[in-house]
Amino acid sequence: MAMGQEKYKNGFELTLHPDTLDEPFKLKKSRVVFVSSMSDLFHEEIPVSYIQRVFQVMNNNPQHVFQVLTKRAEILYQYDLDGFLKWTHNIWMGVTVENHDVIQRIDYLRNTRARVKFLSCEPLLSPLPEMNLQHIDWVIVGGESGYGARPMEKEWVEEIQQQCHKSNSKFFFKQWGGLNKKKNGRKLNGRTYSEMPELTESMNIFL
Repeated sequence: MAMGQEKYKNGFELTLHPDTLDEPFKLKKSRVVFVSSMSDLFHEEIPVSYIQRVFQVMNNNPQHVFQVLTKRAEILYQYDLDGFLKWTHNIWMGVTVENHDVIQRIDYLRNTRARVKFLSCEPLLSPLPEMNLQHIDWVIVGGESGYGARPMEKEWVEEIQQQCHKSNSKFFFKQWGGLNKKKNGRKLNGRTYSEMPELTESMNIFL
């Protein structure tokens, strides 16, 4: 399930949809909710007041897990430093790290007060050697899919998996991607990796 969509009207104008913020209150069972799947909650054009409304919804629904992913790690860090964000146990905060040019996003995330921190290395477009995974709970890796998908090397994935093992970070391999991602599957060396951070009893999550 997704919540709090911000979409680009006609491909240019960012529009907010606060009407979707009521959806978590209507769910009868606990769920994992992906926030702003069509956009980025920490986009420069989204007001802090709206972000705080989203956080308030997440704070008030402790029975759900909310996954938030951003490429604007520096904005996330600044808003947290300024005290705008209230973190509860059920908010999983992540940053996209698709290549080594944006490796600094990990440091921004690490220095927030988020309870659960994760990386989305999807699409993985370059090797990511010697990442600092201290206080990073979860790493998701996946290849680009669709027409014109850029290739992902097996060695890149294996290297990240080994780093996760050494740092005790959970490793989730999502897909090889490519033009036919279903056929290519998601096995790495004959094994499926679907590790996730533990869901505490207080969350009572049913996946």
